[in-house]
Amino acid sequence: EVQLVESGGGLVQAGGSLRLSCAASGFTFDDYAIGWFRQAPGKEREGVSCIVSSYGSTYYADSVKGRFTISSDNAKNTVYLQMNSLKPEDTAVYYCAALLVLEWYGSLWLDQSEYDHWGQGTQVTVSS
Repeated sequence: EVQLVESGGGLVQAGGSLRLSCAASGFTFDDYAIGWFRQAPGKEREGVSCIVSSYGSTYYADSVKGRFTISSDNAKNTVYLQMNSLKPEDTAVYYCAALLVLEWYGSLWLDQSEYDHWGQGTQVTVSS
């Protein structure tokens, strides 16, 4: 059974940090790109970051560049999203998702329809 399980969300003050984890099981982790997305109340879900281990590539939305860092521990089938200097506008439900990499080009990470598997989400709330 394919599973993506997010953890690490919570309530933090502005300027604080959180580290989200996405634990994957049931598929060959190395064959997939893992993306982080978020959805704030009343807004569409948006791409935050992505890591493609087989290409050694990482991607970030402009809104989080310099504050968020994505990393992967392939031995643990886990992807992390380190979030620093958090702002109230980062408040959202954060989802991780897995995309099977058959061929890759940079903008593919933003195409949510290409992702094969999704986690259930974890809430991040940043208070001002």
